[in-house]
Amino acid sequence: MISAHIKAHLKESDTALIPLIDAIELPQLTSKDVYVDLLDSIVSQQLSVKAAGTIFARFLDLFPNRYPAPEWVLTLEHEQLRGVGLSGQKANYIKNTAQFFLDNDLIEKDWTTLADDEIIQQLTTIKGVGKWTVQMILMFTLQREDILPIDDLGIQQGMTRLYHMDASAKTFKKEMEKLAEPWRPYRSIASRYLWRWKDTK
Repeated sequence: MISAHIKAHLKESDTALIPLIDAIELPQLTSKDVYVDLLDSIVSQQLSVKAAGTIFARFLDLFPNRYPAPEWVLTLEHEQLRGVGLSGQKANYIKNTAQFFLDNDLIEKDWTTLADDEIIQQLTTIKGVGKWTVQMILMFTLQREDILPIDDLGIQQGMTRLYHMDASAKTFKKEMEKLAEPWRPYRSIASRYLWRWKDTK
């Protein structure tokens, strides 16, 4: 549930958001596992939600208690990862991530001690993990409240529709940032409303 305080701030800062906030109830976020959610994000790249869910479930079935501990991931043969439906590239990215978390002792990491930009800088050093992926981790796993993923297609579509913007304009992303500035410090929450709203009639 989004607090009344956050809803009031967004409504007062940008009246265009009022009908979205009044019509949409955002689900509670629960996940806290950065490592597992990163693996899930890698699997999900360029796949439908259903296909990605099926492949990730098969992937988890490879491990005791369905937890893909880095040391276990690294023992798997490439063919085993391909066998659950992963592409060769994604299999490599999965192993890259496992190796990175193992090498840097990050499974029990207290991410609350790091700023958003520090987390983006650290995790994007993993081959196969880009800025957008880490922004999703910040928003949905770590529940950081002031992330604006301007490269996300859904956010671009939502803002184009809500503000009648020209997505082909050279200044499009700068305009997105400018329009979202009043949402601070709750740009993540406003973005989630846009995601939910963009496909409604």
